[in-house]
Amino acid sequence: MKYIESNSTDPYFNLALEEYVFDRLPKDESYFMLWQNANTIVIGKYQNALEEVNQTVVDERGIKVARRLSGGGAVYHDMGNLNFTFIVDQKDVKGMNFKIFVEPVVETLKGFGVAAEFTGRNDIVIDGMKISGNSQYVKKHRVMHHGCIMLDSDLEKVADALNVKAAKFKSKNSKSVRSRVTTINAHAPRKISMEEFKTALKEHILGSDVIEPYELTEEDLREIKRLRDEKYSTWAWNYGQAVQYEMTREEKFDAGLVTVNMTAKDGQIVDIKFFGDFFGNGEIEDLEKALQGVILDNVLEEKLEALNLDEYMHGITPAELAGLIRG
Repeated sequence: MKYIESNSTDPYFNLALEEYVFDRLPKDESYFMLWQNANTIVIGKYQNALEEVNQTVVDERGIKVARRLSGGGAVYHDMGNLNFTFIVDQKDVKGMNFKIFVEPVVETLKGFGVAAEFTGRNDIVIDGMKISGNSQYVKKHRVMHHGCIMLDSDLEKVADALNVKAAKFKSKNSKSVRSRVTTINAHAPRKISMEEFKTALKEHILGSDVIEPYELTEEDLREIKRLRDEKYSTWAWNYGQAVQYEMTREEKFDAGLVTVNMTAKDGQIVDIKFFGDFFGNGEIEDLEKALQGVILDNVLEEKLEALNLDEYMHGITPAELAGLIRG
């Protein structure tokens, strides 16, 4: 497994780096990456940025907003947060297997005397409070798994910068960001430095031998910067999907939050857009396009079954989505 550590704290560069490693570096290798972003909200691929972000706070504090390739929910990154990425062949990971990638983090924390566990869809928690969120992106038999680890993040800024929808807390006792998240150092027997934690995590994943990182070439850096400038730093990528529609419906399912923005005429879907923190391997745009022109009757569920909905919204059933769309 090759190791890559980014020296940049620019979220647009780091997300471009992930995509470049995923798409352009040799596919016969696996990769493990560590990286940090300074004061950034990173939203999931299918989320509406304007609904997830407290734009006033973002503008006042100079917080960047960036969209990643994978699904899932919005997270706040600062220099007290560490991000990790695995890029491997899909044959090594069956389905959406999160546990195989988060176990090294849990085991590393045990070495510091911190009792963490993997629970729910994609979280690592301590005493029921989230310290790490994880997500995955799959394409052409390759898997990118990435997660953020809140070692010493500023939780007040997390709460201020994110808009948290009431639907996110359906069937949950907790009612705010502050009550749902925590940091590792808030539970550690002693304060753990970022460098100390990074070293321990690297050794746990890569072994105790001398680690020789993959050195990005000038050509690599040139292409990553181009991808950063042309995609990840653009309004079109980060905000451009937030288009106004005539009807909006939202539901919190066990497999994730789904928001439907839809224009309908004479009982027929004219245009439809999905947002949310759900996961999926297929391109959501393909599902949206396939539903254009579909009649909003009881055949909608059968249509969703035929479209293999689980590929686009993992764990959400055709009956659940049809019920949400039809209201």
